[in-house]
Amino acid sequence: QVQLVESGGGLVQAGGSLRLSCAASGRSFSTYAMGWFRQAPGKERELVAAISWGGGSTYYADSVKGRFTISRDNAKNTVYLQMNSLKPEDTAVYYCAARGAVGGSYSYYTQSYEYHYWGQGTQVTVSS
Repeated sequence: QVQLVESGGGLVQAGGSLRLSCAASGRSFSTYAMGWFRQAPGKERELVAAISWGGGSTYYADSVKGRFTISRDNAKNTVYLQMNSLKPEDTAVYYCAARGAVGGSYSYYTQSYEYHYWGQGTQVTVSS
């Protein structure tokens, strides 16, 4: 069982930056692939970024490539999402998700149904 708690959301002006953190409980965090999703009002939840349990592989949605960076610190049981050059269209509730990896250390997952554990979400609002 893994519990996830996100933090770091807030209100920022367009062009600004935020860093989201997701703290995980449990002893096996280092074997969990992680993802950040977001959901804007009236829209479906979408994957923003994913990272393998070893940290060696990452995936980004086209809409955030070059602006967002996902990383993890297995010693701190934490995954991060650094968000730069924020745009109003980045406004959403951001969720952290985890699943036990069945592949190698470079496996990550891009579909929400592939994830077993979810955080409660943190609101990110970007003003124009």
